[in-house]
Amino acid sequence: MSTALLTDKYELTMLAAALRDGSAHRRCTFEVFARRLPEGRRYGVVAGTGRFLEALADFSFDDAELASVAGFLDRATLDYLAGYRFSGDIDGYPEGELYFPGSPVLSVHGSFAECVVLETLVLSILNHDSAIASAAARMVSAAEGRQLIEMGSRRTHERAATAAARAAWIAGFAGTSNLAAQHDYGVPALGTSAHAFTLLHTTDAGPDERAAFRAQVDALGVDTTLLVDTYDITIGVANAIAVAGPELGAVRIDSGDLGVLVRQVREQLDGLGATGTKIVVSSDLDEFAIAALRAEPVDSYGVGTSLVTGSGAPTAGMVYKLVEVDGLAVQKRSAHKESHGGRKAALRLAKPSGTVVEEVVHPAGRPPQTDSSLTARPLTVDLVRAGVRVGDGADLAAARERVAAGLHSLPWDGLGLSRGEPAIPTRLVTPA
Repeated sequence: MSTALLTDKYELTMLAAALRDGSAHRRCTFEVFARRLPEGRRYGVVAGTGRFLEALADFSFDDAELASVAGFLDRATLDYLAGYRFSGDIDGYPEGELYFPGSPVLSVHGSFAECVVLETLVLSILNHDSAIASAAARMVSAAEGRQLIEMGSRRTHERAATAAARAAWIAGFAGTSNLAAQHDYGVPALGTSAHAFTLLHTTDAGPDERAAFRAQVDALGVDTTLLVDTYDITIGVANAIAVAGPELGAVRIDSGDLGVLVRQVREQLDGLGATGTKIVVSSDLDEFAIAALRAEPVDSYGVGTSLVTGSGAPTAGMVYKLVEVDGLAVQKRSAHKESHGGRKAALRLAKPSGTVVEEVVHPAGRPPQTDSSLTARPLTVDLVRAGVRVGDGADLAAARERVAAGLHSLPWDGLGLSRGEPAIPTRLVTPA
């Protein structure tokens, strides 16, 4: 399926004007960056690079796409689009890398014509996926090593659900409820049953919770997770252990005062001999609720709404700006919407302990001298050369490792959930 119409009209009208006046073939660099982090955030996580590169490969105008834009474009522009294939270069941060204000997350190099039409495709993918991954990383930090399961598919668009599951897995979640994410990206699929299955086992004599549990255990084995809060949690836990025995894998609590209930359920399970049975909690959890439960005997968290909606994952705020034309630096000076001209790359400085202290953005190909007591790690990698995808900057397993390493490298206050400055400063080195 072509991705060419996942764009905004003004990109094609700019293309038409540039083709008409001859400027369409000037060599340009467009840069993706965030001027600032969302309120309360101290770092961001780059995600979606792999999805963008997949979408780029399908960015072409066949007859159906050309017919849909023929009403406002001239013949020269339609002919150009009919033969469009991106043939330029792309470099940027590998997927899973942390980013900060001003980080050159992605740079697109080529003619104005072939670069300008990619703006919306780039931003719609990177802004969505990076926002989800950044929120998910905060939850991973708050969980302090306990398992997190993404289960937000029913709270967002069906395609966004798959992308969100992918981004959450990169950030450190253990898996997802979404089967498309497993099929498309290999994200582990997790899940057992909902309250409907328990309610299904109601007869003229009344609810039969044990029958529901027995059916689930018969089908899935004693290692399954039983949902115990459909009626009365204390009775539900007793029924679960009566049916599955003390080897039951886990119970899930999806309502109520989770802190109080988890303590009661743990005590009850231990009293029944089910000391190895884990406790999974869900119910509109976010990073703050997860942090509040750190002292409780929770083993896993199920997170949905707060991860995939705007309240939990505000936009990454990335923009796509022209920064160089035929080797000349260009930049916006608009108040609060400024950009910095020139093709750029970046490196990150760290102490011998591994703790990062600064990000340095510099002219591409001209890294600055840095303090010899600090380790300088280049961040920018090749992603596309002459239209061909290269490197592993979008490998999911590597991305997942980068997030974990990046979080581990932050100063201790950079992991705070309260409002504060970005975890490290970004320094722009201008050409001499």
